Amino acid sequence: MNIDIEAARHAMIEQQIRPWEVLDPRVLDALAAVPREEFVPARYRKLAFADLSIPLEHGQCMLKPVLEGRLLHSLELDPRESVLEIGTGSGFFAACLARLARAVTSLDIHADFGQRAASRCSALGYGNIEFTHADALDFRPSRSFDAICVTAAVADRPERFLDWLRPGGRLVIVQGLSPAQEAIRLTRSEHGCQRESLFDTDIPYLHGAEPKPLFSL
Repeated sequence: MNIDIEAARHAMIEQQIRPWEVLDPRVLDALAAVPREEFVPARYRKLAFADLSIPLEHGQCMLKPVLEGRLLHSLELDPRESVLEIGTGSGFFAACLARLARAVTSLDIHADFGQRAASRCSALGYGNIEFTHADALDFRPSRSFDAICVTAAVADRPERFLDWLRPGGRLVIVQGLSPAQEAIRLTRSEHGCQRESLFDTDIPYLHGAEPKPLFSL
């Protein structure tokens, strides 16, 4: 065990994540157990536990640890549930989900993200994740999910995402116009859905879900 790495991981959890109202022991345990440094691009490895987003290819990023913690906390996952992640990215978030849920489907339009994430997660023994190469805006799942998390922003929420939830299922998504985006949780019921505002943030957009350009004459 590298003492410096473990000290940095502990500081990330205790000084960044826990103070931002992430108090669920299962979420904190997942963030402590999944080796975040294994998912960070090599050139940024020294920043693995910093309070920073880390650049990835295709204009995407590995979200800040505090934001990952809040999203995981907001999903309120039960160990018996299935969850869909839209936006695989580095694969770290999928690995955390794998410790919290029974089954994880992680979706990304960029095949290289899914391939690398699958390799990393397999090497670490996370066997309950299915990585899928697809455009979320055209995706047609063969089953519904107990929870869905979108790890990139959308200018306008696609209604189809709600259709993929089972009754009682939760969708956690960041929506709005940069730099004033809002993370929300929508819980599906037989009477519609309940909307809860979670926090403000600013993250890159999901491919195809960017704001429409404004034209002027």
